[in-house]
Amino acid sequence: MTTKPLGIAILGAGIFAREAHLPAIATLSKSSLLKLEAVYSRSLSSSSKLAELATSTLNLSSSQQVQVYSDDGSGKGLDDLLARSDIHAVIVVLPILQQPEVIVKAFKAGKHVLSEKPIGKDVKTALELIKLYESEYKPKGLLWRIAENFECESGVVAAAEAVSSGAIGRVAFFKLSSVGAMVQDNQYYQTSWRTVPEYQGGFLLDGGVHYTAILRTVLSDPIVSATGHASLTKEHLPPHDTIQSILQTSSGAHGIFELSFALPIGGEYASTVVEITGTTGFVKLSLTSKATEEGRDPKPHYIVKVVGQDGTEKVTEFLSDGVEKEVEYFAKAVLGVKDDPVGQGKGDPRGAVRDVAIIQASLTSNGNLVDVKALVEGS
Repeated sequence: MTTKPLGIAILGAGIFAREAHLPAIATLSKSSLLKLEAVYSRSLSSSSKLAELATSTLNLSSSQQVQVYSDDGSGKGLDDLLARSDIHAVIVVLPILQQPEVIVKAFKAGKHVLSEKPIGKDVKTALELIKLYESEYKPKGLLWRIAENFECESGVVAAAEAVSSGAIGRVAFFKLSSVGAMVQDNQYYQTSWRTVPEYQGGFLLDGGVHYTAILRTVLSDPIVSATGHASLTKEHLPPHDTIQSILQTSSGAHGIFELSFALPIGGEYASTVVEITGTTGFVKLSLTSKATEEGRDPKPHYIVKVVGQDGTEKVTEFLSDGVEKEVEYFAKAVLGVKDDPVGQGKGDPRGAVRDVAIIQASLTSNGNLVDVKALVEGS
């Protein structure tokens, strides 16, 4: 591995940048894999607060301060940040509708990009961005990955390996159910661009792609069709808060996909369970939180149960590590480090399009069959 860490910047200073990306960067900085050089936000106030938090989270000295960039105030803006030669890559953590423009701007400046999911507001937008990247910027050696932390979770990877290894035989059918309550005092709900979404599905798109990413990662074959219904139960969650669909893979396996933010009460009553049933066994993946002396552990735990045909069980528990893994895989890919075969296939933009496509198909189906394969191919 090169001795010089990868110089990066965070573009966006919202909740996930503060609570997920900064801690991940702090952990990876200890191994000299990367170095946070700068942060950017439209407002000087939010950018400055993120920089201050970075100082404490990364335990920086006065000579290591992260530089602040914003669109207001008398300081420097995004173009100035992107012009820096010591910043080789950016992590884009901005609202869904703002990301494509900033991603392209970073490409034009010659930066590698790790951008938060979803890849776009819809499949059409995502495919247009991919076409631009693959035709103009990928040939120049620039790397673009999508920050989909669920596909990088060690628990999800373990479930996928159980399926791909043949431990449960051929996949016959499957089910993913994730139901919870998005209440109005939730910090994510209180962000203006989520409260009044200008994109399909609202939270079903923003949060739902995590769960379609799990299916994409765990199933051996891609989803090719969907038939579903969408509805709105909670008036504060427009345009929809619930979808239920029947999905089919290219091999003929079929399953149920259920996603809702409209549970009457959340907390311990919320649940996420994935079941993959094969011809000789099954895999069950559960997301849960653990009680601690201080309350509930904010990091989810992944419990993977593999049951064989003879009834033998293997249960393994994993602490959430997806954000740290996705940033690590991205940084290593930019630096040319190939010491982890799992990470080399993560963050593929075309995989992220499939995640959006299943949500989009479920939202627009209205009981009719949607050809997901054709949707992701742009045909």
